[in-house]
Amino acid sequence: MKRHIACITFDFDAISGWIARGMTSPSPISRGEFGPNVALPRILELLDQQGIPTSWYVPGHTLETYPEQCRQVFKAGHEIGHHGWTHRSPAAMTPEQEEAELVRANERIRELTGQGARGYRSPAWDLSEHSADLLLKHGFLYDSSMMGDDYTPYRVRRGDVIELEKPAVFGPETPLIEMPVSWTLDDYPHFEFIRTPTWILPGNMNANKVLENWVNDFVYLRDHLDWGVITYTFHPFVIGRGHRMMVLEKLIRTLKDGGAVFMKLEDAAAEYAQRAPFKPR
Repeated sequence: MKRHIACITFDFDAISGWIARGMTSPSPISRGEFGPNVALPRILELLDQQGIPTSWYVPGHTLETYPEQCRQVFKAGHEIGHHGWTHRSPAAMTPEQEEAELVRANERIRELTGQGARGYRSPAWDLSEHSADLLLKHGFLYDSSMMGDDYTPYRVRRGDVIELEKPAVFGPETPLIEMPVSWTLDDYPHFEFIRTPTWILPGNMNANKVLENWVNDFVYLRDHLDWGVITYTFHPFVIGRGHRMMVLEKLIRTLKDGGAVFMKLEDAAAEYAQRAPFKPR
């Protein structure tokens, strides 16, 4: 039987992403504040109206800074996933620093939900060479940070050897499931304008044009695969603006009409694990 799963996910960075970039003056902080204070109620109301279960990846900084808003997300029945502590890239940390952030944020998630996170999404989608081992050590079912497929989950490798002037040597697969993502299915690069002394992210694209791409990626899944998962990534302070909320609602309604099955990412990962049990080599 054909089954096409759509996972709506949110990276609830709030102000942590700006702080991690060293942008701590009042203006960038206010941009982050828009997420928990203005966008969150709009998003939760829409999801409730549509009956959509979703997954939220929450940095430890957000969990401690906005505990009531995080409780609202959990009480509404949505998954709380791990998104680091400070929104710093694991690739820029030592293994000890990465593990400390992993443990610290997971303690806050456990306080909120009663259990550790099942899923992890690295800040800026940038894992380190140690990330897979650490996630396995701490009992994670899946990661959602890589882009090696578009509709089919796969197993994360460990121990790759990647050097510029030599052929790549790929390590063995692990039990950790990868639920792949894509910048094309992320609201941030399409819509956010950021200017720093060294680079500019232009953003500010027409939301309805972006919607067309988002819908067509699902249509391709539906028309070409019997089973698959498409994962959309949103940020409350980005998607929560008025015209973009209208596009989010249009996306959900269109996917519903197209036969999408909406699931939390942890449930989609569990379904994949049943379909493709891990076989050590």
